[in-house]
Amino acid sequence: MPFLEINLLKLHYALEGQGTPIVFLHGLGSSAADWALQTPAFAAHHQVLTLDLRGHGQSHFGGALKIEHMAQDVAALLNELALGPAHMVGLSMGGCVALALGLYHAEKVRSLTLVNTFAKYQTAGWAGLKRGLQRLWLLQTGPVEAMAAYVARGLFPYPEQKPLYEAAVASLSRNPKSTYRAAIAAILKFDVTRQLSAICAPTLVVLGERDATVPRRAGERLAREIPHARRWLVANSGHATPMDQHEVFNETVLGFVKEVEEQNLTAKPQKRKEICE
Repeated sequence: MPFLEINLLKLHYALEGQGTPIVFLHGLGSSAADWALQTPAFAAHHQVLTLDLRGHGQSHFGGALKIEHMAQDVAALLNELALGPAHMVGLSMGGCVALALGLYHAEKVRSLTLVNTFAKYQTAGWAGLKRGLQRLWLLQTGPVEAMAAYVARGLFPYPEQKPLYEAAVASLSRNPKSTYRAAIAAILKFDVTRQLSAICAPTLVVLGERDATVPRRAGERLAREIPHARRWLVANSGHATPMDQHEVFNETVLGFVKEVEEQNLTAKPQKRKEICE
């Protein structure tokens, strides 16, 4: 994966395939490697851009970390690579980045696929609050590997998911504590609840049936308040839907993107007002 200097820091990215661009945005503490199960399937039809978001993977931190900064980085990267408006697919924190792109860089967005994400962070009940506090306690008091193992067990709890669990532990363990804390703070500060009606890109909201990290009501709000958004509840899926149900995820998202392309709903920002009406 090459690097590009964007907004005074180096971003690590990969570009594969041909066709209309599609950008995959990973979750907290992860990297572009999270999309290994998507890249081959999508690169057969699209130009696939994956990247390590600011402060993640091999991309630099830059000393400031907000969801809006990450969105600015993605928009600038698209400019540097001379890529036109792109379909955005974001998981969890990456979904927040996709929302920010849809709001503040709308000219860069063909469609949004928002996976197990939110307009404002909220815990999944008392159990979710307990898990969040446990994560913070492990991050504060122990090695980052202990926190990584705890988070990965929640994402991939079944024996048959052991390869996914091990990959998640390895990925999360590579995070310096300081940047991971900064990313958590960025998520907690993010709030676009009053702006959802301004998003005019065609939107697919994906909800994992068993997601114990982001409460379903957060996704339901996105589906309800983003104009003409579609809602898809994925059976037998947790928080990491693109991994634990990758085949049906790839098929459905490819179908959604194809439909957007065929209906020519985006590509011209001046028409977005018509789309929302």
